[in-house]
Amino acid sequence: MQFTSFEVVYLYLTREETPATERGWPVHLDHCFQRILLDAACGAVWYDRIDGRPAYRHASDAILREAVRLGEAALAGEVDLVALNRESIAMRRARKAAG
Repeated sequence: MQFTSFEVVYLYLTREETPATERGWPVHLDHCFQRILLDAACGAVWYDRIDGRPAYRHASDAILREAVRLGEAALAGEVDLVALNRESIAMRRARKAAG
């Protein structure tokens, strides 16, 4: 299986770096970080913008680049991951309510 450089960085970031930090974040599992970062990068629930699973294999380089940028910024304390999580949950609730 061949990975793009964005996929490699994204997977390392969400599987190794973000879950390993002790920052009081409301999530600690890799797939939660992936959800938050992809939803934020897409500006919507990611599966409304990315066709296919796993998302990192089907996302555009632009989406993965933005997800990586957000994840790195969260680690640096420049982006509020808690706020991104709230926005992700709100988007998902709104989508579910819309039916």
